[in-house]
Amino acid sequence: MIKNVCCIGAGYVGGPTMSVFADKCKDIIFNVVDVNNERITAWNNNDLTKLPIFEPGLDEVVKRCRGKNLFFSSEVHRCISEADLVFISVNTPTKTKGIGAGKASDLKWVESSARQISKYAKGHTIVVEKSTLPVRTGEVIRDILESYQSASSSENKPTFDILSNPEFLAEGTAINDLENPDRVLIGGSNQNAIQVLHELYKRWVPEEKIIHTNLWSSELAKLTSNAFLAQRISSINSISAICEATGADIKEVSRAIGRDSRIGDRFLNSGPGFGGSCFKKDILNLVYLANYFGLPEVASFWESVVELNNWNQNRLSRIILQKLFGTLTNKNIVILGFAFKANTNDTRESPAIQICKNLFEEGAILKIHDPKVSKKQIGLDLGIPARDELIKNQNFNELNMEKQWDKYQLSDDLFDQADAVIILTEWDIYSKLNWENISKRMRSPAWVFDSRLVIDKQKVINSGLNLWSLGDGTIN
Repeated sequence: MIKNVCCIGAGYVGGPTMSVFADKCKDIIFNVVDVNNERITAWNNNDLTKLPIFEPGLDEVVKRCRGKNLFFSSEVHRCISEADLVFISVNTPTKTKGIGAGKASDLKWVESSARQISKYAKGHTIVVEKSTLPVRTGEVIRDILESYQSASSSENKPTFDILSNPEFLAEGTAINDLENPDRVLIGGSNQNAIQVLHELYKRWVPEEKIIHTNLWSSELAKLTSNAFLAQRISSINSISAICEATGADIKEVSRAIGRDSRIGDRFLNSGPGFGGSCFKKDILNLVYLANYFGLPEVASFWESVVELNNWNQNRLSRIILQKLFGTLTNKNIVILGFAFKANTNDTRESPAIQICKNLFEEGAILKIHDPKVSKKQIGLDLGIPARDELIKNQNFNELNMEKQWDKYQLSDDLFDQADAVIILTEWDIYSKLNWENISKRMRSPAWVFDSRLVIDKQKVINSGLNLWSLGDGTIN
């Protein structure tokens, strides 16, 4: 029987997942550990608005469980040694150098976690892959664990079982996805170990939703799921461009094809492109695997999904440049939204990053608003300090400063003398803006670029502003 669980990694997956586990399994201790002390401190902050992750409903779950059977700690060694079951939920970024650079996953944190488990685990421990991993990563983990096991001189040598239990949660709806999952996937070879994890999930998930597979199928299913969703987004975005060229409306096209029961209406909202930590990374992983196993045609197919996503982001930048008379030099551009989607503060692979960089290259001055993304994070993503930071540090020379941006509150000042407004994240607050008032503050002729289709286009047009709306060939 499982009495103590450890999760290595207190990020976007580990933190929320263990919080929901703790909420559903009150008789089990859940320790979430991380080597990042700053992150652990944030998870333990008494002010629940200061949690390192913004996720609707997460603060309430943490409030119910933290300090009772949910703990956030940097004592990795102790928590592993006390655990009957250990989740590995660490980052697996795309490699930036070496063999497979730009496509293959960097497994250094997975390897490090496996080595820590093998060193500090006691008795029998079930090790569960929670990170999104390339196929056959379980083999790497098993080799590390077995090597330590055979080298141990202890009479009570530790023993291990390895399972794959990929997450299928979406940022912004993670708590609901965890509490009411479409399915739970458990992959492994030992049926007893599978059943142990099965029994934990069975406390709140209907048994018919818990699927058992072998280890490799489970790993591949996660990559494939994300690849299919990303492909769907790229597909509808490609149709948006055709709509603009032909006079069709992408909203009407999406509604029509979404009624086809074979297709369905999910992931048919066009936008500036997909982002987040998984989609691009997982597709590139598939590309690498396909090439590795001598399947170049398969690799080319999936790589085209990423290429089209990049094209879509650059296409929007080119449209903005064209509409603003072919130059953005010293023009004030308001950016509404920086997170890769609404209801999260995650900016990883956000389309806003590349679009902002493109606008910088054309000489634009950016005024950025996002309700949850910090100025610090925006600066890290853009690689440029905010204008007020430079002034504060006396490093600002307006004549020599080509790339300027700052973060603003959502107030009238944000739109003063702006030449254009670009909506890049579908935050609900942007659908409620008073365009008549905004129009009076902008520099004429002013443009609104709605890449998320969240605003009332008639209100924008009636205010005297020019409007470009993604995939709307009736006005573009």
